[in-house]
Amino acid sequence: MPTVLSHPAAPLALGLGLGRRSVPGRLVAAGLVASVVPDLDAVGFHLGVPYGSAFGHRGATHSIAFALALALVGALGHRHLRAKPSTSFAYLFASAVSHGLLDAFTNGGLGVALLWPFTSTRFFAPFRPIEVAPLAASRLFSRRGAIVFGSELVFVWLPAGLAGLALGWLRRPAAKATGSPPGIARRRGLPS
Repeated sequence: MPTVLSHPAAPLALGLGLGRRSVPGRLVAAGLVASVVPDLDAVGFHLGVPYGSAFGHRGATHSIAFALALALVGALGHRHLRAKPSTSFAYLFASAVSHGLLDAFTNGGLGVALLWPFTSTRFFAPFRPIEVAPLAASRLFSRRGAIVFGSELVFVWLPAGLAGLALGWLRRPAAKATGSPPGIARRRGLPS
């Protein structure tokens, strides 16, 4: 798995790229949480849940179904998130599902149960460039941790940053047509 520090890269890039008008701060914060919640299954190690079990690490909580459930909860709480239900659902789904997808790109572990509950089969991406993070927090600040952080900078943060910049750049044509920065046109009552 990428570290808990890198799972938020996808929702951050998406939120910053789409802008505060589309993705309010509260929704971004909820997306950051949704991107790390799947790793709560690591508690299972202390409870004796076998790693390869459907409820073991990278099992049910890393699935598309779990991401859909989290997104549905977010859509129901859309008012608190200050966003439309559809926006809350889509953003939180992307944030949560990014966790399992990123884990599938790591070079260790047993794979990810993306299609649970339909199958407990675990999947890996065909290209696995991200160094798997050690499960012990104390090992993150070691030579191994430095290698993991280096691979995350290149294969998680750099692509996420570029995607966020691209989304922000794509938002510019509407603002450019009005001569205003993104988001200003609507506040002034101008068409965007």
